[in-house]
Parts: sequence; structure tokens; C-alpha cells
Amino acid sequence: MLSLNNKDLLETPIKEFIISSEKVAHVQIGNSAEHALLVLTRTGYSSIPVLDVKYRLQGLLSIKMITEEILGLERIEYDRLHDIKVDDVMNKEVAFLKEKDTFQRALDLVINHAFLCVVDEEGTFIGIMTRRIILKQLKKYIYQTEK
Repeated sequence: MLSLNNKDLLETPIKEFIISSEKVAHVQIGNSAEHALLVLTRTGYSSIPVLDVKYRLQGLLSIKMITEEILGLERIEYDRLHDIKVDDVMNKEVAFLKEKDTFQRALDLVINHAFLCVVDEEGTFIGIMTRRIILKQLKKYIYQTEK
């Protein structure tokens, strides 16, 4: 049985594992759902961050949130996409990390999320930390410990 008695990995700051905001697709408050749907579809992501004009994290948006908003009783109301704003349908309750958080905090939160947004002390979006990155680091640590 593997034991994680050595807390080196868990206490490691997440800063070196962050995917920079410049590499992350996002939409902004006030963008139309039509634009957001295009971004989501083109990137292939399941959800993306929603930022304000100062690039502060405001929420997350997914294709499911948009499609639920345009489902009518008898048809999908595509013509409404242009009038719906991302801030009307986004999830404002977002689990996030601060850039000074530890790997353990990221590990605790990523269980229920494919990725976590990372913000600085002012709430400015600086990037994401993915479940994939966390699992790769954990695997690397486990294999190094076994040797």
C-alpha cells in the first residue's frame, strides 16, 4: 500500500502547474450566447471561464447552460441566441484556486471539476489548473516514491 507520508507534493505551490490565461479560451460578460456557443464549439471545451472587462473571473459557461436556455416547448429557439447574454446563463458559483494555494487544495477541489480557474489576490483570472495536470503530477510522484 502506498503511503503519502512525505508531504512535499501536497505542500507544493500550484504556480508552476498553471496553464496561462493567454492559452485559455474565455468569453466576457455581455457577450451573446451565440458568440459563446461558437467559442465552445470551435474549441471543443465543455465549459469556459466568463470574465469581466478587467479580466476578473465571474463564472463558468457550458454548452448545456446555453442549450437549456433556448429549449422551447416544441422546438429549439435558435433565434434567441443573439439576445441572450452569457451573464444570464452562466454559473456564478465557481470553485477556484488562488495562485498561492497548494497542490493539496487543488487535489481536494478537482475531484468534482475537470479544471479549476486560478485567480490572483484581486480576482484577476491568471489561468487554469486541469485535472489532467494534477493526475500527471500525482502519477509522477507515486512512481518516484516507489523506486
